[in-house]
Amino acid sequence: MITGVAAAWVAIPLAGVTVLSTLAGGILALRLHRELATLIAFTGGIVVAVALFDVLPEALDSLDQPRDVLAVVGVGFLAFFLAERVLVLHHRDEPEQARAHAHVGALGAAGLSVHSLIDGLGIGLAFQISTATGLLVFLAVVSHDFADGMNTVSFVLFQSGNRKQALRWLCADSLAPLVGAVIGSAVSISHRSLGWVLALYGGFFLSMGATDLLPEAHSHPSWKRVGLTVAGFAFTFAVARVAT
Repeated sequence: MITGVAAAWVAIPLAGVTVLSTLAGGILALRLHRELATLIAFTGGIVVAVALFDVLPEALDSLDQPRDVLAVVGVGFLAFFLAERVLVLHHRDEPEQARAHAHVGALGAAGLSVHSLIDGLGIGLAFQISTATGLLVFLAVVSHDFADGMNTVSFVLFQSGNRKQALRWLCADSLAPLVGAVIGSAVSISHRSLGWVLALYGGFFLSMGATDLLPEAHSHPSWKRVGLTVAGFAFTFAVARVAT
């Protein structure tokens, strides 16, 4: 199995898949408004499971300080949550509140593009730990970026109704993880440093699932959505077990 910096370059073609995932999410948001929450139920299960069953175990294996690792996870969780609130990214705000912010649609889309850049960076760095970890982080990023594509289009359309502007931001958000993966593959850092980075990303993924994806998916709960969340969770658990 390829490991180290050489393996990290595998992240670049895989990041190309995240480009397609983001585009697919955005196009779907333009076409199917009623079924978006159902799709997010599945992706939310995947993202949380990747954090619990692969990213965090890898971080703990890389470091001998479990309490400090979990503290970094907490920092990552709060950082993602606060970034969404500060940048007015949370699409469950009341319409009157959201419209009170000038250019909130473009700002939300820009914030999601930054998140996607960081996602791509995470793929490149994760492959420096192992191929299995890189693939599982890639799985989480693909799932999350699909939702990002949907959200990017939704934010812009909600504020302006401008489909051309929504498509422009969707293209920017789609290319961001590819740029991040190139950077992550080119940067070489120590095994311990990668452990801390993985802990931070574990917090990001848990926050994505707990505060963004799953609440949106289950705002109007149904057994179908519950089943899809469990299916995403179980699928990722099985992949992680096989990989290790």
